[in-house]
Amino acid sequence: MANINDMTVGSPTRDIIHFAVPLICGYILQQMYLIIDAAIVGQFIGVNALAAVGASSSIMFLIMGFCNGSCAGFAIPVAQEFGAKDYSKMRAYVSNALRIAAVIAVVITVITCIFCERILKIVNTPADIFHDAWLFLMLNFLAIPFTIAYNILSGFIRALGDSKQPFYFLIASSVVNILLDFLLIIAFGMGVEGAGIATMLSQIFASALCALYIKKRMRILIPQGRERAYNDKMVGKLLNNGIPMGLQFSITAIGTIMLQSANNALGTVYVASFTAAMRVKYLFTCVFENIGVAMATYCGQNIGARKLERIKLGMTSAVKIMLVYFVFTLIVIGLFADEMMLMFVKSTESEIISNAAMYMRISSYFFPVLGILTIFRYSLQGLGFSNLSMLSGVMEMIARCGVSLWLVPAFLFLGVCYGDPTAWIAADLFLVPAVVIVYKRLKKRMAKA
Repeated sequence: MANINDMTVGSPTRDIIHFAVPLICGYILQQMYLIIDAAIVGQFIGVNALAAVGASSSIMFLIMGFCNGSCAGFAIPVAQEFGAKDYSKMRAYVSNALRIAAVIAVVITVITCIFCERILKIVNTPADIFHDAWLFLMLNFLAIPFTIAYNILSGFIRALGDSKQPFYFLIASSVVNILLDFLLIIAFGMGVEGAGIATMLSQIFASALCALYIKKRMRILIPQGRERAYNDKMVGKLLNNGIPMGLQFSITAIGTIMLQSANNALGTVYVASFTAAMRVKYLFTCVFENIGVAMATYCGQNIGARKLERIKLGMTSAVKIMLVYFVFTLIVIGLFADEMMLMFVKSTESEIISNAAMYMRISSYFFPVLGILTIFRYSLQGLGFSNLSMLSGVMEMIARCGVSLWLVPAFLFLGVCYGDPTAWIAADLFLVPAVVIVYKRLKKRMAKA
């Protein structure tokens, strides 16, 4: 039997931890193989190749953020109907979500491939790494349909409370990715192209595993008969949940692109510093992100079951869990940030190591602000208020653009280091009152029902 988890009963803290731990482990594993990608590229090909891989990271965050955010939004009505125990309606949402995801995959892949070169010019990619950056980015764009397939299918699985199977699939695909890295980059000498191909093949493998699992073990998700029909109202609700979530990530990424463009203009050394720091930062921040992801499913199921007080208890529990993790990150990053950067470059690259370690330490001081952001943002999404989540992304974008236009020219790489913290603070200034207002509104609405 599939591991279906009803999060509308039992201890909120236990439910959140039980759901979040496989997610966190999966994303740590995912970030680890991204780190291994960068380490292999930096150590075996060189600093320029490392910079080429990182030069387009904000672009990928823009594109894949929209795709992944949209897929997460499409899973919210599925979680809500599962919480309400209306399984036929749940499967109808699955059917219509797959239609939308297929259209998005085709359109975005075609557009991004056509404009790949122009995109890299927009973000001031240095000439000495331009070709490798273009090659790596193009291969990532070609993998978009498979990335969307994995995210939509794993989103359906998580909507039913099963976060373990997507974790197992990430383990398998990560192993495939790492083995292919060694084979294509080191054994066959394919360089940056090998890293891109390895990523693409691992995404194909992960999406195939999700599809096979649903077919064999989670048939409750497979639409039958009239459940497969196109439904205007359902498509509208799916788009209302998915598109704002996708735009939220993309809008946030616009600010990140501005920041990376300002950093790219500083030169290849700073591009490499930014690349190394971002790889390690994502390894730590993915825990905050996935506590938030757990809250989206938790809130989605509980709002479907009309258990508002339980949602409040869950948010309080999530904040406590986040603060415990923050203490751990502060100690580890404070002590070992410099040593972590030796994974990507040789010890002689002292300027890159120093810059990247400084970026990590400054970011870590503001991790509680990020934790509040992810918990509140994903909770709003699970409650069906994706538009408010999108507006918090607007606040992040404005803050990062301000840093890019004023702080980076004035303080150079130190200004870059304060880009994320400034954006997180700006988002929280919007999200905290938004959550309070939404909760009061839902309380009044349920009292009248």
